[in-house]
Amino acid sequence: MNYPVILKYSSTDKCYIVSVPDFPGCMADGKTPNEAYENAKLVIKEWIDTARAAGREIPTPTFGQDNF
Repeated sequence: MNYPVILKYSSTDKCYIVSVPDFPGCMADGKTPNEAYENAKLVIKEWIDTARAAGREIPTPTFGQDNF
């Protein structure tokens, strides 16, 4: 999966938050950056599985498709 993610620290929640811009509402958190990223990988898979089950189109990654 070559979908871009955004990692930020929430001082309010005292955790790291990962959002996936290509998938509306797809977010995960964790106590460490690595934990948040690993949780995001699970949520991405669930987002894709849910979209497929509903017959929705899976977005093409906006970044990372051999852009270099």
